[in-house]
Amino acid sequence: MNQSLEHTGVLTVVLESYGKHTLPRIFDIKKMIDEGGTLSSSHIEYLDDALKEARQFGDYVDKHPGFRDFFSRVAHLYNEITTKALENEKSASPGTLQ
Repeated sequence: MNQSLEHTGVLTVVLESYGKHTLPRIFDIKKMIDEGGTLSSSHIEYLDDALKEARQFGDYVDKHPGFRDFFSRVAHLYNEITTKALENEKSASPGTLQ
């Protein structure tokens, strides 16, 4: 099999999985954070695992620039969630986080 087609196939499966399973849960977490919530240890673990999974496909993404936008948007989403979650934590318990 052509290696390019193989890489494209792997990325297609990853994107389908992200679209059906990972992104909906991440958007639920983001909504909760946007509404002033804080991350539980299970949220943090889930986000960490999902980000590790995305990073595993870095070599594929490097070979297929068309997928870079998707993965950079996912990384940006994680950044938004964690930044806002930290703000919420600071607001919830003033003086404990610096």
